[in-house]
Amino acid sequence: MKKTFLAVSFLALSLGGCAGTSSTAAFTSEPVEQSDVQWSLVDSVDVEAINADLEIGKPTVDIGLYYPSNLHPDAVEKLPLSGLVEEFLNAKKVFEPTGVQFKLLWIKTGQVDPQHLAITASNWETDLPSGGYGNMYVQSAIHPTEMSDGAVAAFETIIEPAPENSRTIYLVAMQNVYMPYYEDLDGGRNWAPKVVNTSGLSFPSYTYADTIPDRIRGVITLTKHDATNKLTIAHELGHKLMNVSHEYRDVSPQHEIRSDDGLMLYGSGTQIPSGQEGRWHQERLLLSPYIYRADAAGERVWNADFQAGGVYYDPIYGDYAVQFD
Repeated sequence: MKKTFLAVSFLALSLGGCAGTSSTAAFTSEPVEQSDVQWSLVDSVDVEAINADLEIGKPTVDIGLYYPSNLHPDAVEKLPLSGLVEEFLNAKKVFEPTGVQFKLLWIKTGQVDPQHLAITASNWETDLPSGGYGNMYVQSAIHPTEMSDGAVAAFETIIEPAPENSRTIYLVAMQNVYMPYYEDLDGGRNWAPKVVNTSGLSFPSYTYADTIPDRIRGVITLTKHDATNKLTIAHELGHKLMNVSHEYRDVSPQHEIRSDDGLMLYGSGTQIPSGQEGRWHQERLLLSPYIYRADAAGERVWNADFQAGGVYYDPIYGDYAVQFD
């Protein structure tokens, strides 16, 4: 895996550059072997009806949904396909006030090698504890987390090669996705390794930068349906598209914080605020490289791609980034 963005000064990034530029160039992936999974379309869900409200010219995100046919029965109970469809429809409503619309490309099912249905998300040695020098986003850019070899193998097996892989979001149903991290025990001297079994994980670029192969960088994993708030998909799409962590207004990024305010906190909140007080969430969303605008002929104009691997302070965001301790 490539890891080219290691010691870039944030003064050098300067938060300037080409925010708002666009491109009609074709985005292709590096050649890879075709997936061994024999995927077939799920015809019990009317994808055309789900997309009936799409409007020409509006900011659009393409999303595909993979639902393995050999999930354990207990996993199916926790993550029913009907629940994912419900969450997708809810996510469309959550993002509607921002002007961004979601296009469901397809829902596919097929038998996946069981070893790929449970993974550890990242390599321990790359997920460093907070050193106390610079905020979380600064440290993540200097030392990006790397996706584990097992995760890369799983997603390269599951996600089919396609011309615009790097611009497409893939929701992947799985049984278990474990995320390792370090817990501060006594103010920064001693740290304990911890592992959390995630309900959803977006593999966001503010953490992983450009360490994820382009072909699979749009992956989001799901292991549990949020039957109460129906917000797991919306929340994870927020991470991927706004490129921010768990934060809202005056709440700076934290590993976990619960509140009923703000989509990016754990709870029932759906707000995606704008302006400096809103931590520029809406502005960052509208600059996402996963967004395009299509004309009546279907010609797509894509937002500018990341210039510094997709770190929080990537130049594509211009001044739409919060400076905090």
